[in-house]
Amino acid sequence: MARRSAGGAIAVRAAIEMIGVPYSWGGGGVNGPGFGTGRGAKTWGFDCSGLAEYAWARAGVSIGSTTREQWRSGIRIPKEQAEPGDLVFFDNDSHSPGPEHVGIVLDATRMVHAPYTGQTVRVDPLGRRTLLGVVRPAGTWMNGHALSSAAPDGRDAPGSAAVNGRATQAVLQ
Repeated sequence: MARRSAGGAIAVRAAIEMIGVPYSWGGGGVNGPGFGTGRGAKTWGFDCSGLAEYAWARAGVSIGSTTREQWRSGIRIPKEQAEPGDLVFFDNDSHSPGPEHVGIVLDATRMVHAPYTGQTVRVDPLGRRTLLGVVRPAGTWMNGHALSSAAPDGRDAPGSAAVNGRATQAVLQ
């Protein structure tokens, strides 16, 4: 796996910090977890696209709020070239073409995602038969170079994050 972008590293850290937050249909967005809609209306948390939108917003990149918007938010790349922070999409419904689920690439074999109602944000294997493709959000790379090595507030990106009181540096490497 190639060297990750600063934006991708920030997005991964932001997603990892949300491990354990409940899944909420339509929940979450750029400002973090929130109450969802429909069957998620009484649950504070994230759905898959809300988690992705939040993570990339922390990196200063707007990717849209739905899986379909996010699918079009950058360049498609081969799975073998996926880097931490890239978005991985799945087509779980053969009756409705297009992505229905998105996760955030952690490494060559794992992703962080909000899987479904009754579960929480977690790390799961990346490889699934319903894999549709991988997207690198626009604004993170230009001519093979990261556009920024600073967090959105201008400070250097942090080196690790805490998840449930545990350092995540090893998870990010």
